[in-house]
Amino acid sequence: MDEKAGELPPYSAVASAQHPRWRRGKMRRSRGLKVLAMTCLGFIAYAQWRQIAPSPAALPSNADITVHGLSIKRLEQDLTICSKLRQTPQDPIGLGREKNARYIDGHAPTLIKNATIWVGEPAEGTSAEDARKGKGFAWIASDVFLEHGLIKKVEPSIDLSTLSADTIVFNANGRPLTAGIIDMHSHAGVFGLPELEGNEDTNELSSDITPYVRSIDGINPGDHQIQVIKSGGVTTSLILPGSANNMGGEAFVIKHAVGKPDGRNETSAADLLADPERNWRFMKMACGENPKRVYGKVGEHGPNGGPSSRLGESWRFRHAFESAAKVVREQDDWCAAATTLGVQNVKGYLPQDLQWESLGALLRGQIHLNTHCYTVPDLEAFIDHTNEFKFKIRAFHHAHQTYLVPEILKRAYGGDPPASALFADNMWYKAEAYVASEYAGKYLYDNGLTPIYVSDNPVINAQHVLFEAAKAYRYGLPYHAALASVTTAPAERLGFGKRLGKIKPGFDADVVVWDSDPLDVGAAPTQVWIDGTAQFKDPVELHKPAAELIVPDEKLANIVEEPVLVNDVIFTGIYKVLASESAQGLASDGKTHNLVISKGKITCLGSCHAELQAASSANTPVIQLENGYLTESLTAHGSSLGLSEIDAEKTTGNGDSHTVFSRGEDGLVLDGKKLRVSYRYGVTKIISAPKYIGTAVGFLSGAATVYEEGAIFQSDIGLHYPLDLSAKRGENTPSISSAVGALRHKLLGAAEANETVKDIYSEAFFLQKVVKGDLHLVINVHSADTIASLLRVKAAVEAVSKSTIKLVILGGAESWIIAEEIAKAGASVVLAPLQSFAVTWDQRRALTGAPLTNGTCIDRLIDAGVETAVGLEEDWLVRDLGLLAGIAYKNGGGRLSEKEALGLVSGNLYKILGVKEPGVKEGHFVVWEGSPLDIGGRVKAVAGGRGTVSVY
Repeated sequence: MDEKAGELPPYSAVASAQHPRWRRGKMRRSRGLKVLAMTCLGFIAYAQWRQIAPSPAALPSNADITVHGLSIKRLEQDLTICSKLRQTPQDPIGLGREKNARYIDGHAPTLIKNATIWVGEPAEGTSAEDARKGKGFAWIASDVFLEHGLIKKVEPSIDLSTLSADTIVFNANGRPLTAGIIDMHSHAGVFGLPELEGNEDTNELSSDITPYVRSIDGINPGDHQIQVIKSGGVTTSLILPGSANNMGGEAFVIKHAVGKPDGRNETSAADLLADPERNWRFMKMACGENPKRVYGKVGEHGPNGGPSSRLGESWRFRHAFESAAKVVREQDDWCAAATTLGVQNVKGYLPQDLQWESLGALLRGQIHLNTHCYTVPDLEAFIDHTNEFKFKIRAFHHAHQTYLVPEILKRAYGGDPPASALFADNMWYKAEAYVASEYAGKYLYDNGLTPIYVSDNPVINAQHVLFEAAKAYRYGLPYHAALASVTTAPAERLGFGKRLGKIKPGFDADVVVWDSDPLDVGAAPTQVWIDGTAQFKDPVELHKPAAELIVPDEKLANIVEEPVLVNDVIFTGIYKVLASESAQGLASDGKTHNLVISKGKITCLGSCHAELQAASSANTPVIQLENGYLTESLTAHGSSLGLSEIDAEKTTGNGDSHTVFSRGEDGLVLDGKKLRVSYRYGVTKIISAPKYIGTAVGFLSGAATVYEEGAIFQSDIGLHYPLDLSAKRGENTPSISSAVGALRHKLLGAAEANETVKDIYSEAFFLQKVVKGDLHLVINVHSADTIASLLRVKAAVEAVSKSTIKLVILGGAESWIIAEEIAKAGASVVLAPLQSFAVTWDQRRALTGAPLTNGTCIDRLIDAGVETAVGLEEDWLVRDLGLLAGIAYKNGGGRLSEKEALGLVSGNLYKILGVKEPGVKEGHFVVWEGSPLDIGGRVKAVAGGRGTVSVY
């Protein structure tokens, strides 16, 4: 073989050379084995000698180790870490950058022409005191130039000829433009939607103290909810771990641009980071009920259990802080010694403990802390922790009771009181959420504190987090502060105050153009830019009139929480009557009217000269309205109002009866906070059913007890069954198919029965009424396929009963898919909620609306001719009924008149359920200042059929 010196032949060549000489090889092999054995013995002896007496060349020199036997190289690395430990992060700069660090080369610049801009700060020269009052803020007409991921110019008229030829031009046509919305409390990506056990990574439940876990390790960029959220103008979110733990772990701020469709080079969690340079770190903690509920049983989560009281939680906090503080002290001592004496003279390496690294960083001021706390004791205890262990807190989240204790918040360590990250009116769902106020934002702002509005996605669909700020304006927060609560305020609290939240040169090019004032009901983006790149290729734009900007109404700040009760009152300045046809008969001249109320009922609507003259002598109060509206009072249907007071507290409600039939009337408990609030917002009538199986009851929200005359206006409204995911319970109906089958069996059994059931309070009796067409069948269902199965059941039973089953779909997130079939079957739909989203599997095909989808479910149902109303999926939404009708009206493209929109939350429900509505003539009406469909509309008087009027 022709082999080169020093190279082995290919294995194939070796094999081919040896194979023909197998006999000669066998003889040589014996000699070779002997040589090999001797070589091995020699090698072993050599190795043993090397271990006992290594050569001087193999030993480290004195320059490589210290006299204590420590590696100089590692010690020097530790000393480098010392400098990092001592660093205090600074907010990343905005102005002065040539490019956004997130900018991707090749993206063309954009010129937005003819916009009406909310800069996000007052005019130059405005004092801090005046700015606090809203002076200096204004919408301005201007152009905006975006380049390299930055806002480069904000000028009245930017000449396109001065820009590069590849500049994209977007004409805003005078519409409002703001910075992208910032949601400071979201679980998007870690709490993937629709909810699946395999995708749920919100909480690490191995311990209640887990500051060391990180939300970024669970963020799924493929979570479609990220795109849904962005369609609401939200460009940035703080993705927090959940609130099951006292210390939940590290959080990360992301932007909602994912992968190549959104102008990014890759689909990754790291690419979502709002600050690739990672100037700040973030952390989530939680107080109160959640950790107690999760860890409260000793031994359930490990041998030491978890805190079962706020006392135990406080100890767990302090113990964890002290453990981290101990590591910090040891590190500081080591760094001081290494710096002073030199690394050659220290006796150990830098103390490090990964478990406490992140908490140590918090104590060093390198982490922005956000803590979930509701109640006064939780808030005060945590403020004490900040002072004991010398760390700052950026915001309390949920924070329902912060408005009660502004001075406690001002005691927080560091001299910068925490902000309150709130919902506008989502409350009552557990004990610590029961003491709360929709006016909290205003009260906090009045005390010099900062309200911020958040979604806690998916608790609230973050697509509509701006609606929370809009409602805060409705509840008295100044207009400029309401806009700041989802732009500049969270930007500053996150440490992005120089980059996000304003339309100024040097800021990130996260921009939204809206189809109406962003605080108006139903406002939707026409386009969204993140880092200067448009996010929607063909955005759906709603057909709306030219945007009218809200003129801030300072009278909204005049909060009247308790009404004055009167029998007689006169209102002047009634501009519109949106009540029933019978009520409108009271007024026929088509002009601004006077409204005379006597003994809680309307006696005159028109000029009413005689009544006005008599009012002065009778000392009847006369109230002047500027833009008065008269409407029917509203009706809430679909929630547990009257049957549950605190959702998570079983003792305060009727309870669950999955397999047992019951009547709503038998479980009513009146005169609770929920019902008083309902009445205050013009909802005088409520229709509620027991959970799962039973008949609903119609009752008055203002009644004190069920014995009060007229308290119950209709017993046994509809027979209710669940066919949503809650139907999959128990041995009898472990699946949707078994639940559908069970319902079919019951209905067919009732249709085939030869005798009338004598027990008029039994399920069998009401089933017979259903199959005879004398009682409506109300089914809680979202899935289009299950609705289709239900329609087949309806047809099968009708073939036997020879009667029409009056079917009502309650929920209906996917009902739009088979709207035509629902209409043909003569069924009706009560949408609950109006704005569905894919929170569960059976709602995954819900329509989100513009700019992603052309219309929402209610639009498709109306187009198909389905009788439709709007219900409530959760009790707290009762304040919002008029505004929900406003969304359907304003975003409906002319499908509904104002009166028809209000019918969605009043008259339509009674048509659908076959019940006579207690109306205006029975003393049920509401007087509004402004339209109930507008964000600025507010209740001035409510009459609920009890002979009195509550005046606000």
